[in-house]
Amino acid sequence: MNTIVGKQSICFQRPPQIVSAASVVGKKESEGPLGALFDEAEPDPMAGQATWEEAESALQKRAAQLAMRKAAELPGPGVPPVRYLFSGDLLGQLIATSFGVMDLKLPLFGLYGACSTIGEALMLGAMTVQGGYSEAVLALTSSHFGSAEKQFRFPLGYGGQRPLSATWTVTGSGAFVLSGSGGHAKITGATPGKVIDYGVKDSMNMGACMAPAACDTICAHLADFGRKPEDYDAIVTGDLGNVGRKILIDLTAERGYDISARHQDCGILIFDPEKQDTHSGGSGCACSAVTLAAYLLPKIERGEWKRMLFVPTGALLSTVSFNEGQSVPGIAHAIVIEHC
Repeated sequence: MNTIVGKQSICFQRPPQIVSAASVVGKKESEGPLGALFDEAEPDPMAGQATWEEAESALQKRAAQLAMRKAAELPGPGVPPVRYLFSGDLLGQLIATSFGVMDLKLPLFGLYGACSTIGEALMLGAMTVQGGYSEAVLALTSSHFGSAEKQFRFPLGYGGQRPLSATWTVTGSGAFVLSGSGGHAKITGATPGKVIDYGVKDSMNMGACMAPAACDTICAHLADFGRKPEDYDAIVTGDLGNVGRKILIDLTAERGYDISARHQDCGILIFDPEKQDTHSGGSGCACSAVTLAAYLLPKIERGEWKRMLFVPTGALLSTVSFNEGQSVPGIAHAIVIEHC
C-alpha cells in the first residue's frame, strides 16, 4: 500500500512502535474505574506547587521522565535516546508544556489540538520516525481540572453549577516513546482530521461540539482504507462523553457506518458518573492520553485486541472567540494501533 492513502490518510509502511507509555493522574482519576491501572496517582491537586498551572507542568514532567525511563530499561539492545519531543496542552501559549519539559533539554515541537493533542503528537511522531528523522521520539500531553476551569470557565472558588452535558477535565499527563522497534504495539496508519463546525455555541457541551468532527474523521478513515467498523476490535474516541457518543452514533449511521458495537469513549471509561458526579464524563488532553497508556494500549500489547482505531477529539474553544459570540469548532485525529 502507498504511504498516501485516499483523500487524507497515511499508511506507515515501516510502522513505528510504541515502546513505552506512562500515565500520571490526580486523586479523582485514581478513584475511578481505571484507578488501579495508572502508573502514578498524585493525591495533592497542587502537586506541591504554588499554582494549578505549575502543578500541571509537574505532572507532565513526571510522565515524560517515567516513559523515557521505561524505554531505557527495556531488555535487549535497548531503545535509542529520544531526539525530539511532541507535546501540548490546553493553556494559553502551551505554558504547561513549556515549563514542564524545560528541564528535559529536548528539542520541542509545541502542538495545540485541544483535547485531541495526543493524537496529533503520536501521528507526527510516527511520521518523524518512519521518515528517518529520529530513531526515537516522545509524544506527551497534559491537562488539569483547576487550570482548565480557571482559563475557560470560572475560577473554582466561584462554585458555579455544571449542567448535565458538562464533562470533567481530567487531571493528569500521558507520555509515549515511539521507535522503529522494541514494542508490542505499532502505529500502522493515521487520518489527520479537519476542523468541523456545526455552529454549537454551548461551551458546557463539548461532546456536541466534537462529535461532528469525530464522525467526519472516522468516516474519512474508513473510506480511505476501504474498511468497515468490523475491521477493528475497537473504535475509541477521546472525550465525547455520554452526550457526544449518542450524537456520534447517529451521525455515522447517517453516513452508512454503524459503529455502535465497536465504539468506546475514553471520557466514559475514566470516571463513574454516578459515584463521582462527573455528569457526561471526562475530558481534557489527559483524558485520552492516560486512558490509552493505562487501559487501551495494554489490550493491544497483550494481543487481546489486534487492531484499534484511536480517535482523540478536541473542542477548539477559545475564551476570545467565545466571548465574541463565535461557535466552538471541533477536530479529531485517527490513529491505527495494531498488535506486533
